[in-house]
Amino acid sequence: MGRARTALRAGGALTLAAGLALLPTGAGASSVPGAGGCPVLPSDNVWHADVSGLPVNAHSGAWMGNMNGASARLHPDFGPSGEAMPYGIPYTVVAGSHGKVRPTFDYADESDPGPYPFGPETPIEGGQQASGDRHALMVDKDACVLYELYDANWNNGQPTAGSGAVFDLRGDNLRPATWTSADAAGLPILPGLLRLDEVRAGHVDHAIRFTAQRTDRSYLWPARHQAGAASDPNLPPMGARFRLKSSFDISRYRADTQVILRAFKTYGMLLADNGSNWYFQGTAEDGWDNGLLDELKSVPASAFEAVDESSLMADPNSARVKGAPATSPGAGGSTATTSRTRATPTPRVAGTATTALQQPATTVAPTPTTAESTTTTSAQGSTEVAAGSRPASRSGHPTHAALLGLAVLLAGTVGTSAAFLARRRRE
Repeated sequence: MGRARTALRAGGALTLAAGLALLPTGAGASSVPGAGGCPVLPSDNVWHADVSGLPVNAHSGAWMGNMNGASARLHPDFGPSGEAMPYGIPYTVVAGSHGKVRPTFDYADESDPGPYPFGPETPIEGGQQASGDRHALMVDKDACVLYELYDANWNNGQPTAGSGAVFDLRGDNLRPATWTSADAAGLPILPGLLRLDEVRAGHVDHAIRFTAQRTDRSYLWPARHQAGAASDPNLPPMGARFRLKSSFDISRYRADTQVILRAFKTYGMLLADNGSNWYFQGTAEDGWDNGLLDELKSVPASAFEAVDESSLMADPNSARVKGAPATSPGAGGSTATTSRTRATPTPRVAGTATTALQQPATTVAPTPTTAESTTTTSAQGSTEVAAGSRPASRSGHPTHAALLGLAVLLAGTVGTSAAFLARRRRE
């Protein structure tokens, strides 16, 4: 993600940067603050995909109706709380030498055993005594590996958690089909958090995770897991992606709000967990401005629409966007190795970082607002899942020019581009 692209000098061929600019990926990818240049997933990852030109999903109207799209407004699920720490989801950056433990998991058959760099000082969502999801996110800055826990408890040195997942931040592999992670969609959390550093820098380069009260018992790529309230195709599935309509006028908003609204138009929001409708997540850190948050709360949900991103999928087990250079064999987004196997569900319908918190954090989450949902068409590209799910109560194709550019890049430039294409995998 944060790597510089090296120009290819092969008889005046397109540079690697120019060729990739034609592909449906993000224009670049930021690094984890304080983590020595570790990317927040590669720039070819679907989290960084530009979805502004993709078609509207055929089920957009039904999904919007079930999320109170006509009357609801956005709600930033982070910011000042009046307590010792702001609310939101914290994360911490640690050295590779940090002590590691193997928590006891409630969902052990869908969790990576670790070990995890988790300790009594690790920031926990809501604070050490909180109820709720109690997410704990840790980045190993030396290995560029992300560790995430749900319902994390230190438990006096006998750590427990609901579930856990480990991700290589330099890779694109997804978790095994039907596996949860630290969220209900089976995806990493950190890549979808809105971070203060990127807002201040003037560019957010990724989709932002958000929640819906009621979801379908199915999921869309890149999600891997569902925690639906009912088998109802009129409910949005995990992995559904929504973008702010291009027609929505953002000029009347302040500059920092516009940074976020542009991200909503370009990268959109990705449904990653159950919770209050239209609540989107950011980091727990000091510095979020109430004026910014108030403006975001004024944005109507009706200004969004669901998009069909099935054309971006190159491989159902990879988050790499179609048309982007393939990662080397073995490079992955999930570093889990396990002998457990699960059957891959049959597709039901064919689809047309903030400054890292280095100190223990105590965050206080607001009580979610429960909105009434009315059931209002089948998830495109979704997969039906009946087993291995967490309880529901938990809170365009590449253009011709792009293909031509890629062909030029691949012709006679293998040696020059090998360093870029190679992905290191943590063993």
